[in-house]
Amino acid sequence: MDMAIAAALAGLGLGELPAEVISAALLLAGLLLAALLVNLITGKIITAVLSRIIEKTATKWDDILMGTGLFNRMARIVPGLLLYFSFPLFFRKASGMSTFLQRLILAYLILVILNIFNAFLTGVNRIYSTYDMSRNRPIKGYLQIVRVIAAIMAVILAASVLMDRSALGLLSGIGALSAVLMLVFKDSILGLVAAVQLTGNDMIRIGDWISVPDHDADGDVVDIKLQTVTVQNWDKTLVSVPIYSLVSSSFKNWRGMSESGGRRIKRHISLDMNSVKFCTGEMLDKFREIDLLKDFIPRKQEEIDEDNRRKGVNTVREINGRRMTNLGVFRAYLAAYLRNNPLIHGEMTFLVRQLQPTDKGIPLEVYVFSRDQAWASYENIQADIFDHILAAVPFFELAVFQSPSSLDFRRSFPG
Repeated sequence: MDMAIAAALAGLGLGELPAEVISAALLLAGLLLAALLVNLITGKIITAVLSRIIEKTATKWDDILMGTGLFNRMARIVPGLLLYFSFPLFFRKASGMSTFLQRLILAYLILVILNIFNAFLTGVNRIYSTYDMSRNRPIKGYLQIVRVIAAIMAVILAASVLMDRSALGLLSGIGALSAVLMLVFKDSILGLVAAVQLTGNDMIRIGDWISVPDHDADGDVVDIKLQTVTVQNWDKTLVSVPIYSLVSSSFKNWRGMSESGGRRIKRHISLDMNSVKFCTGEMLDKFREIDLLKDFIPRKQEEIDEDNRRKGVNTVREINGRRMTNLGVFRAYLAAYLRNNPLIHGEMTFLVRQLQPTDKGIPLEVYVFSRDQAWASYENIQADIFDHILAAVPFFELAVFQSPSSLDFRRSFPG
């Protein structure tokens, strides 16, 4: 056919060489147009037929694969095959051109198959994500590794086809550039190692709350890729953290807190050391009127009296022997108050303790766990507890330490 077109063009006054070139170009344009039409038709047919079949099935896998465009990409193989087998028929005289075009089509088919394979992997990840185990064992990173390997193999095969060389021979030549490739794919290789360590040891999952101070990340993990972990901070900003940095440095995963059933409250107030004193009889009588202490005061006083009698202590002076202090009674009150709070977890670590005194007073720390882990509820519980503590301090004749302010100086030095 190319010879007939060339003869017709020569009859129009064109030279033999221009006629052959123009005829080849016209044939090639016609074949490409035919292939484009075939691609559109096959795509429409495959989509229509498969949609009807998939709608009748009970499984969701086929719907997910359909949504990835897998079957539409498979339709692109048909026009490629049409062109591959058509070139020798329409370019008999230009066998060299036919061979070159066939190589181009083979390279195209290799890339189409790679595209189909990537769509299949996307479908596999989406199908796997429908199962509960996907939160604990995400496979997206592994699939990305497979994508990279498949892409490298496809590029090598396409290059070997275009250059008409053996793929193994081409690989041996590429081996000399291994150092360069290692440098280019350094992040991918490090990400691969880190992804295997993180997911294999169950160190991170999608949905985990993690804190990575070096990257200003503090929020929920929303995506795990081959090279990065995407974290949505509490202010709704997104941070991409290099996955290797999670292995090479440290990060905090709050999953243990979520699974424990409690959230830690660790806060202290500083009490003025000058307000600490031994309890007098009047003070103890007042403390007995507190419901949470009505059993504690008599029991503790009996214990102290018995110990002093056994040791023969002269109790005329307050300094001798054991004696209750307002700070000790206050600690006992706080412990009883927190024990009676239904929002505090009684089976986890429970401490009301003194810390090392400093120039800012005696730190009295509450170290307990709330049952409610939700951020807003947790903050409300914590605030309610310390509202009560600050209001209760004066009742025990204690004083909260507070650095002097300008108002304090104005009161001390009026005028």
